[in-house]
Amino acid sequence: MRSLTLPALLTKGDTVAITAASMPCTHSKLEIGIEKIQDMGLKVQVMDSCYAAHNYLAGLDALRLHDLHAAFADKNIKGIFMARGGYGAARLLPHLNYELIRQNPKIFVGFSDVTALHIALNQFGNLATYHGPMPASCFASEELHPLTLSSFTGAVFLNKFGRFSAGLQTLCPGHASGILTGGNLSVIASTLGTPYEIKTRGRILFLEEVQEPPYRVDRLLLQLKLAGKLSDAAGIAFGDFSPESLDTLGTAINELILPEKKPTIWGMPSGHTSPNFTIPLGMIASITAPPAHLKLSPILDVALCHNY
Repeated sequence: MRSLTLPALLTKGDTVAITAASMPCTHSKLEIGIEKIQDMGLKVQVMDSCYAAHNYLAGLDALRLHDLHAAFADKNIKGIFMARGGYGAARLLPHLNYELIRQNPKIFVGFSDVTALHIALNQFGNLATYHGPMPASCFASEELHPLTLSSFTGAVFLNKFGRFSAGLQTLCPGHASGILTGGNLSVIASTLGTPYEIKTRGRILFLEEVQEPPYRVDRLLLQLKLAGKLSDAAGIAFGDFSPESLDTLGTAINELILPEKKPTIWGMPSGHTSPNFTIPLGMIASITAPPAHLKLSPILDVALCHNY
């Protein structure tokens, strides 16, 4: 067992790379996102994949892979912000140079389709990462929530996360602590049966989704259940499932999740939601319910890093 590497925090004046591993960027949105990041006091290096398109991908796999490797290898780049999600990141997993990543740990931020990279970087790159907003999506929104911005800056500049309780609901009572893992439900399910399958044993499993009807959420949760990922988990934290609610997903929750008798909470404000809080994957989280709350810590504990 070994602990994950916690990357060095950003400071004003640092250079960060924006790179695309999934779908093509809308250039106007990207430019807005660049300005928002520059307003934080950071310099921005935009990789070629952000301006490329190969059908539904942000350039050929080779380009997106090259840009990601280049960002990790460049000593002048202190952080890597994924431009947007969609689809395509998982195509890079077999080709990533994990030794390069282990030797060059950096702040790495994204969500949605970037979940595939989070899992791989945690499990193979030994790198703790940040599930959070992206330049060509959240940061380009005209209605960027101030809490999205403050949570992001608190994470990447200060490693400040704290305790979530407002709006959280208890689904199954109890207390559990473990390394936080997870992200987008459909992307997580797509890793099953592959070398990049998510590990959940002894961990807090975070799940969020968007625009999936209840029967498809049920199917995805069932896939995790049949694969033993729910029974392995120490606890489960659900994020936003817009537009579906806890009421519309009640059948899946009551019949698939609650029988696992794991401490489970609902309503984490992270993912396809506003505000979209930045949370640390590969770091310690603890669930206590009721009252439902989740506490995040930047501390890494080797005793909790099972099989990393």
